[in-house]
Formats: sequence, structure tokens, C-alpha cells
Amino acid sequence: MGSQPVNPACRARLAALRGWGQGPYSWGAMPPTVAPLKIGDHQIWPPLVLAPMSGVTNKTMRALYKPFGLGLTVTEFVSSNALKYGSKRTMEMIDQHGLEKPVATQLWGDDPVTMAAAAKVVRECGADIVDINFGCPAPKVTKTHGGSACLRDVDRCEEIMRAVVEAVDCPVTMKMRLGWTEDQMVYVDVAQRAQKVGIRAVTLHARTARQFYKGSANWEHIKRLKQNLDIPVIGNGDLDDAHLAMTRMRESGVDAIMLGRATLGNPWLISQIADLMEGREARPTPPPAERLRFCIVHYRRMVDELGEKRAVPQMRRHVALYLKGIPGAAVIREQIMRIDRADEAIRVIDDAIARIEDAAVVAA
Repeated sequence: MGSQPVNPACRARLAALRGWGQGPYSWGAMPPTVAPLKIGDHQIWPPLVLAPMSGVTNKTMRALYKPFGLGLTVTEFVSSNALKYGSKRTMEMIDQHGLEKPVATQLWGDDPVTMAAAAKVVRECGADIVDINFGCPAPKVTKTHGGSACLRDVDRCEEIMRAVVEAVDCPVTMKMRLGWTEDQMVYVDVAQRAQKVGIRAVTLHARTARQFYKGSANWEHIKRLKQNLDIPVIGNGDLDDAHLAMTRMRESGVDAIMLGRATLGNPWLISQIADLMEGREARPTPPPAERLRFCIVHYRRMVDELGEKRAVPQMRRHVALYLKGIPGAAVIREQIMRIDRADEAIRVIDDAIARIEDAAVVAA
């Protein structure tokens, strides 16, 4: 089943968070500048995807960020081996609110049979799309031959993809890197094998596994991949500016773009890109006080859904990112890092908001 039209309740939620329906940003007022992304029966609009990020893209995060303009969200990447045991933490990783749909659940592993079994589980648990991870460079994944380490054996990649496609009744996609090293760039070969076995879209992060996140993503490789495939290609890597993202999309010819680390502490980047895709001028990033108010919303939602013990450590990183570029951020970050209670952390953020607004009044 494809994604459904936005209902009035959801539209109101979107309007509250993104400012849609106000002034020049009226819903659907301008013709779009790009086409929807089509993955199987899913027509995804806008063609803007939230990347899977370990320990980050849980259901709380996906539901918070979806209204900013994401067309598709992806879960944290899940070990196919771990799914066999059904631990509470693993099942939480594939859980959904419903607000963030459509959702792709991403799996990693190196055994075709285990990956196929895991795909059946996540499909039964509500995955709209099953995504295969051939991209993660983290040692904890690659030491067991998963993630980007799979790219060292393209035949095994093909076996895994075929097994997963045959196991489920929903679209299967795949995300990968260029290859294990610069002298082992296998991305075109793997993607063409993917197309042959029935993968419905491919995402390319334009770095090698050995690069991790160093250097720059080379979008010329993404352009080359698009030229060599008939199925949709999603481009990923170094998209931290709305106009740059649209330039990369236009020059490479990709069908969609995927955003990852650049959205952390800055979900307004999503809105800015969505604006451009929808034919509007990108609205400016909100002022510091407004950004920190949303930070508090994020903090409280995490506490409500994960509990204080788990939410406080996770939110330290998020708060630090929301503070980026705000006067006095270093001092506030240091305070937040030492705090173990949510109410104390929120009080520190509230105090920062008050100081910012007081300074604005004085300056005026």
C-alpha cells in the first residue's frame, strides 16, 4: 500500500512545527521542482529521506523530525542476528509510532538465510520497506563481516539481496558505500546486481568504508551510478545546506536525497530543502531562542518515551548540537554534560533562552 494523503490532524501538526499554511507558505501553493520518489507502490513526497543512524533514529526522533518535511524515515540499523533473540532493545529499534510512516527498517548481517528471516520479522512488525545495510563502516559491524564489509564479496552481496527480496512482500532497498577501499570501488557492480535481483532503489553514500566520515563525499560517483541504473538512486553525503542539496540533486540526476548528521540539532534544514522541492523560497533558520524551545520539546519527548535514565545521556549530544552557534554555548554544554536529571537540564536551557531574549531586548 502506498503512502496516504495527509489528513487534517496531521496537517495541523505539520503546520504547527513547520509554519505551513501561513503567508507565502500556503500548502501546495507552488508547483514542485522535483518529482516524487517511487519505491514499489509507495509514492514518497517530498523525495527526502532521513538516514538510519545508530542510537539516534528511534521512533521518538523519527516522529519529531517527520513533520519538518521528510518523505521517508529509516530506523536505526538492526542486526539480523539480534532479531533471532527478540530482545527488548532490538524490538524497540524496529518499533513505530505511526506518525513517521512510511518507514523503512534497515537490517545488517552477512548471512543470506538469517537476513531473509529477519526481513520477515520486521515486515510482520510493520516495515513498509526493508532496507539492506552495505554501508556502515563501524568496526563493531564490519568485524562480523556486516555493513560495508560485505562489499569485499560482491557475490555474497548478491546472495543476501536475492534472499531478502524473495522473503518479503514489500519493496526491498539497499544502502552502500563506494567500496571497501579506493582501489576496490564495486558500487556499480553491486548496484547492477541489486537491480537484477529485484531491489527497488539504491542509496549511495559517496565515500569508501575506509574513509569513515573523513574527506568529502564524491558526488561524481553518485552521478555515475544514476547513469548506470534504471531503478531509483538516492544520493547521500555532505548535504548541510539546502541550496547545495538541490544543486547536488540536479547535477547528479538522483531521484531523492538522504540527510543524516546535518539534521541533528537542525531539523529546519529538512524544512528548507522541502521548501525548495515544493517550489517555495527556503525560510530562514529560526532564531536561537526558538531553536532552544524546540530542543526542550525534544528533551521532554525523549524522557516521556524512553525514561529519564536513558534519555538524559542521549540528549547531551542533541542539546550540544541545538546550541551550535548560540552565544555562550560552550558554558551551557559543559553544564549539560554534568547533569543527570532532566528537570535540571531543561532549567539550564530555559535560563539560556531567558538570557538570549533579555539581550535582544537590550539590543533593541
